[in-house]
Amino acid sequence: MAQLSITPAAAEQIHRVLDERGQGLGLRVSVKPSGCSGYSYVLDFADEAEADDVAFEAHGATVYVAPEALEMLDGSEVDYVNEGLNRFFRFNNPNVKDQCGCGESFTV
Repeated sequence: MAQLSITPAAAEQIHRVLDERGQGLGLRVSVKPSGCSGYSYVLDFADEAEADDVAFEAHGATVYVAPEALEMLDGSEVDYVNEGLNRFFRFNNPNVKDQCGCGESFTV
């Protein structure tokens, strides 16, 4: 069974964004071929659960993962970080073998 963890900071941000939107069940994560290293993360809101989604819950927040992304995301931690003026979701993914210099894409 695939594993994905959600930090308290990520859960708080998911709640904050869903509250601002006024709807939604959680964060949807998938991957797509992209960039110079192979794949990039795709984030969206999950307004409803798809039949084949795999849901991970922690700290009252839910992350829905597309089944085709499970193998690449297995063991990952979803975090939300503040670095200077930048705030973003960060994936601490143990499956990443290499990533591009700008951090936008990765190889598994």
